[in-house]
Amino acid sequence: MDILIFIVAMGALIYGADFIIEQSEKIALHFNISPFVIGATLIALGTSLPEMAVSISASIKGSGDIAVANVVGSTIFNISLVLGAVFLIAKNINPKRDLFAKDSSWSLFPILIFILMSIDGKLSQLDGFLFVMLMGAYLLFLIQSNQMEEIDKDLIKEKFVFGKTILLLVVGFIFVVGGADFAIDSASNIAREFGISEWVIGLFLVAFGTSLPELAVSIKAARNNNADMAIGAIIGSNVANFTMVLGLSSIINPLNVDLSANFFDVMAALIVSVMLVFITANKLYNKSAGIVMMAVLILVISNSF
Repeated sequence: MDILIFIVAMGALIYGADFIIEQSEKIALHFNISPFVIGATLIALGTSLPEMAVSISASIKGSGDIAVANVVGSTIFNISLVLGAVFLIAKNINPKRDLFAKDSSWSLFPILIFILMSIDGKLSQLDGFLFVMLMGAYLLFLIQSNQMEEIDKDLIKEKFVFGKTILLLVVGFIFVVGGADFAIDSASNIAREFGISEWVIGLFLVAFGTSLPELAVSIKAARNNNADMAIGAIIGSNVANFTMVLGLSSIINPLNVDLSANFFDVMAALIVSVMLVFITANKLYNKSAGIVMMAVLILVISNSF
């Protein structure tokens, strides 16, 4: 029964996030925000809502391992699986924006700061406030950088209806918050029933499920030859996961972090983040890079289990 509840709850999370993503995109397009900034802000925040809801719920319920592992696992999946899939599926990736000079470092800073904060074995409320401030700095940077880009008018598919958009946003939030509550309860029960640690459940089962919105949005963007939006969503989502998700979770309830026990997984998240910087620096937007990303994901999964 717990497995069925978990599947239904994850479905609610994903569909709720889909509502939020679609309507957020319409709002951004209506106000002439560039594709990359749409991906890195509204879509990234929208796709990070499942991680945020799950981790905050886990923090409230005292399941700190799931809260932290969800973010670490989502970072690994977002870069290795999602970005790898984008590289394999997209026919031609040629971002208009200089991702290395402007954006790649933002995917690396949060995890480095997370490691430094976790050396003492916990994320305190002060750490949480600092994370939220970092997210504010990132949003300010994106707002300023948006002034140098142009909006793709072809992305505007439907007439903007403010009332309908707000209604669907509310429905999306209800689905996400409700789904998160059931997901965290069922995931904890599954962990106890099969003797699996909450860290492993959070790292793979929950993290994979909450990364599905990023996967769906990025693949759709890649098929539409909108690499800026796809990569922007991945970078922005990783920033949001460490800053907003862990930040708010630790503000609500300080989180214990055992770096020594989970060294491999944290290092894997750091390594894939460094790989993203390397790829953008050398403009390796091709299928070979996608294959390498998938190989890294397989290695991480096989080692963790």
